[in-house]
Amino acid sequence: MAVALAALLAAMLGALLVGAADLPVPGVLKALAGTVPFVRVDSGLGVVEHNVLFELRLPRVLMAALVGGLLAVAGAGYQGVFRNPLADPYLLGAAAGAGVGATLVIVALPGAPRFAVPVAAFTGAVCGVLMAYGLGQVASRGGLGETGGGTGTLVLAGVAVANFLSAIQTFLQQANSQQLQRIFAWILGGVGTADWGQLRMVAPYALIAVTVLLGHGRLLDVLAVGDEEAVTLGMSAARVRLLVLVAASLATACAVAVSGLISFVGIVVPHLVRRLAGGSYRIVLPLSLLVGGAFLELADLVARTVVAPAELPLGVVTAFVGGPFFVLVLRATRRQVDV
Repeated sequence: MAVALAALLAAMLGALLVGAADLPVPGVLKALAGTVPFVRVDSGLGVVEHNVLFELRLPRVLMAALVGGLLAVAGAGYQGVFRNPLADPYLLGAAAGAGVGATLVIVALPGAPRFAVPVAAFTGAVCGVLMAYGLGQVASRGGLGETGGGTGTLVLAGVAVANFLSAIQTFLQQANSQQLQRIFAWILGGVGTADWGQLRMVAPYALIAVTVLLGHGRLLDVLAVGDEEAVTLGMSAARVRLLVLVAASLATACAVAVSGLISFVGIVVPHLVRRLAGGSYRIVLPLSLLVGGAFLELADLVARTVVAPAELPLGVVTAFVGGPFFVLVLRATRRQVDV
């Protein structure tokens, strides 16, 4: 935990110092120290430098850490519920729902304020997950799945809902080709437009989701040994699954609303944490939160410096890292199954 926290803080500090505008390291450190209550320090930064630090870089740095942590801890939660290391935060239609919500605002309200797209994406992500869960419940009652809405039925429902919503989004894109560039810019993901308003908007929901997920680490460890064993220990497996799914979906919705679709973070980070620190969710969940923030912080730093002054979409950078890593995870999973 100490190493992960140090890595996150180092990545955030590096992201604050590196950019198109050169900021003096002592001035940045003094300015940050000046934000501590009852501390008065003259940073020596000019007005422009101060605005670059506190209005551009600091919100972006905090947003990257928040989004990375949310996606990673949500991925760990989904993997604990489904007992599958390949489960990711977009499994139940959150990404597709967010895409439809954001696309609707972009094509129908081109002059809408900036906060409209994140709000619509958040609403769409929540609706997508609710649709998947509702469909899973209906399918189970109809005898199409496991009794009481098992995880297999829920995954299939998520796939069905995601494909349906993706079809709607594709139709909207084709019918409004003049907005394609703005739509694809959102789909490819990024935190370049982060501001304090977006942070305030998602922070309460993110706090609730993270608190619930971290509080269920021990119960996910019990759930990993099987439902029958969990019941004999007095635990309601269905209730734990529902709470973790709701919290993980809420965390995903928060992340997607302000950053677009950023792939592989929810798979790469939890799997890496398990390799380094073991499989107990009491450790995997908090470490995923910290390592996920550091991972996306570094990815965003690469995205805005490797082709400066232009920027790469953040989703492209994470895909470059996550694609090969996903293959390694898949091979390791197959070897475990074969054994």
